[in-house]
Amino acid sequence: MIVRTLQQCEQEGRRIVSPDGNWESTRLLLKNDQMGFSFHVTTIYAGADFQMHYQNHLESVYCISGEGEVESLDDGTPHPIKPGTLYVLDKHDKHILRAFSELKLACVFNPPLNGKEVHNSDGAYELSAEEII
Repeated sequence: MIVRTLQQCEQEGRRIVSPDGNWESTRLLLKNDQMGFSFHVTTIYAGADFQMHYQNHLESVYCISGEGEVESLDDGTPHPIKPGTLYVLDKHDKHILRAFSELKLACVFNPPLNGKEVHNSDGAYELSAEEII
């Protein structure tokens, strides 16, 4: 059984801050936990507006707090995000995420992240990132 708290994970170096200043993510469950997925609590800072394209991962996102929108770049449709909203990037969807206020999100990635990933120039996570031990 694995039992961790958000605070414990933040103190153990599992909190990653994006170099571009758009978000921070505490990775509670990672590849080395051998669950087949990773679980993160991510904060998107108010006013953030950036493009992502997870070419190597599928992601499920549940909004805990805040408001924003996710826009599909395939068809240009914006979808509102508020507490209780789930959106799933099940087709490696190219998208724009906008935070009208600070967003707190629970995120699941498949395949699981290693721990220290940040977005590359395409807005994706690489598969070969360094692990957090």
